[in-house]
Amino acid sequence: MTNAQTLGRMSPQLQKVVERAQREPDGQFHSLAHLLDESALARAFHRLRSDAAVGVDGITKEQYGRNLEENLRTRHERLKTKPYRHQPIRRVPIPKDKGKTRPIGLSTLEDKIVQGARREVLEAIYEQDFMENSYGFRPGRRAHDALRALYRIADRGEVNWVLEADIVSFFDSLDRTKRRERLQRRVIDGSIHRLLGKCLQVGVLDGEEFMTPDTGTVQGSVLSPWLGNLYLHYTLDLWFEREIKPKLQGKAHLIRYGDDFIITFERPEEAEQVMKRRTERMRDYGRTRHPEKTRWLPFRRPLRNQTQGKGPATFDFLGFTLYWQRTRKGTWGLHGKTRHARRRRAIQAAHDGCRRHRHRPIREPHEALKRRIQGHFNYFGVNGNIRSLARLNFYVTRVWYKWLRRRSQKTRLTGERMYDLLKDFPLPRPRIIVQIWGV
Repeated sequence: MTNAQTLGRMSPQLQKVVERAQREPDGQFHSLAHLLDESALARAFHRLRSDAAVGVDGITKEQYGRNLEENLRTRHERLKTKPYRHQPIRRVPIPKDKGKTRPIGLSTLEDKIVQGARREVLEAIYEQDFMENSYGFRPGRRAHDALRALYRIADRGEVNWVLEADIVSFFDSLDRTKRRERLQRRVIDGSIHRLLGKCLQVGVLDGEEFMTPDTGTVQGSVLSPWLGNLYLHYTLDLWFEREIKPKLQGKAHLIRYGDDFIITFERPEEAEQVMKRRTERMRDYGRTRHPEKTRWLPFRRPLRNQTQGKGPATFDFLGFTLYWQRTRKGTWGLHGKTRHARRRRAIQAAHDGCRRHRHRPIREPHEALKRRIQGHFNYFGVNGNIRSLARLNFYVTRVWYKWLRRRSQKTRLTGERMYDLLKDFPLPRPRIIVQIWGV
């Protein structure tokens, strides 16, 4: 986070925290709880999405905001007098690849507000410490920035081998003791630690079953991504920068987005060596690598006189499949297209939505479908990926046509009528929104 990004949207008190954190890289903060005032809670409220899923109490942002000042005042008083208790987290499954699901925890809106205010305070300190190679869940940084960083080092000829890595059940097995030790390197304030402990040690409601996990942090929490960044900053980022890179002869780069990261190398023997050391490092900290999603592979830029085919291999990162391809200038450049599993998941989600709402007035499923497609295009609409976007648009149109035909058994929607309907209810057209490759 740059000074302009940091200071432009913070209270004067938080600005002082940022400035001190920059001046004193090893300084410790003993008094921070007073920063969790009503204005901090208000900022956290306004950062929440208006359509965010509700927790166990069923209260939406709109309902809470009807009496916002009084609600925030009451919440602040409870924080000061310390009877505050985090309500149970509602766990829901969301789909993953190959029919699998991933549990996501949904806090109540008030708990999200407290978590957001607490995260703002911690970010003011640790954003000055976190490294440039970390892009996930940080202010002013996006997955597209991580892809641009990969393109730049590939364009310089420094990517000959790639280590793909995946940590098994990272958030579910996050060590709370080690998390506390890392946080105490900068934050000594006991009130902050107590509030954080209440967030992590809260019960989870999974259907009708109630449980209290003694390890990890629930995915879906406002704080979970930040805690993951804090843990991996000390466990991975600093280790790679201070202990690994100085011992390598060739260039090597770590690019991390949350717990998803790759390491690139110039020399193959160094890639194999670092992979072994990383496995040992993760084992020392109670982490294990995913056997199917961790590998190192050759990814050297093809020779200039190679006129056909593609590069030596492909790999997946942040929802894209990355590969070498000829550019319009005749040179070889790094390109990315939507990962097949991500496109298949988007089509399946559109299929399920059309099926559920097939008997509603056409305008309602049309609006939902538009939002879903546009959200996909906003992320995957990068230069060089127009073909994947067009393919998604084609299959989603077919899905919608299929379920519109089933609205009635008396009349059938013909292809000609569907063509006319799309004029009145058009779907978003594939287009490039973000420039990544070659920038």
